[in-house]
Amino acid sequence: MKQENAVFDQVLKASPEEFIKTWVSEVAATGSVSGSAQNDARELFAAIQANIASDADLNRIDGDAWARTRSVLAALSQSRAAQGASAGDTNHFVMSIKKPLFDALQKDLGADARGALQAVWLASTLIDKLAQFTATTYQRSREDVIQRQQQELLELSTPVVKLWEGVLAVPMIGTLDSSRTQLVMESLLTRIVETGSELAIIDITGVPTVDTLVAQHLLKTVTAIRLMGADCIISGIRPQIAQTIVHLGIDLQGIVTKATLADALQLAMKKAGFVITRNKA
Repeated sequence: MKQENAVFDQVLKASPEEFIKTWVSEVAATGSVSGSAQNDARELFAAIQANIASDADLNRIDGDAWARTRSVLAALSQSRAAQGASAGDTNHFVMSIKKPLFDALQKDLGADARGALQAVWLASTLIDKLAQFTATTYQRSREDVIQRQQQELLELSTPVVKLWEGVLAVPMIGTLDSSRTQLVMESLLTRIVETGSELAIIDITGVPTVDTLVAQHLLKTVTAIRLMGADCIISGIRPQIAQTIVHLGIDLQGIVTKATLADALQLAMKKAGFVITRNKA
């Protein structure tokens, strides 16, 4: 075993439970501590100790020898990210190991000032790298959570509603971009096949602005609907949107548009052959 590994292996094996207790106490004293801190600390301690005992290079945590520790740190980051813990708290948990480690090195190498200084510097560099890996993994985990939530919100914000026999509607709310258009198109086409509907209403009352890009997305959706053998009506064409479409020179020729969803539904019912009458009092 390399000399530096032997030094760390010795201090970690001296009193594991006392080491972990001091570590968790340091976390609690200088920041927030989670209910699983004791188990997390014990698991991470065991991984670091095992990697050091296997003579892993203390200057390269990206090698295969440190795979176990990286796996524990990744699981820790993902778990805490899912629980809503901050990146600072997660990073602080790893950094807090410095306190018991420095104390143990000082106690073991107190008579060798030069050796103690070198060991502390190596320990500090190692823990910094582990903390940096933790922060990076945490960030990726949070991005995955956010991306999944965005996808779920997109699905919730673009429901395909069956208004009547053979008539579907998609109320659009918010900005219409490429990814959302794709989702709307897939959901609507799937429902057209499932229900055998021949008419689809795309209501853009909740879309704040219509520009060339938004119009292109709408045209693509209408084209896809027609390829499925159904027809499409776009409702929610407010005066401001109508003026914008004219100024931009967007060609909606051949596409039926209505000012309100009620007008679109009335036209759809007529095309479907339904007649609505009001009972006389």
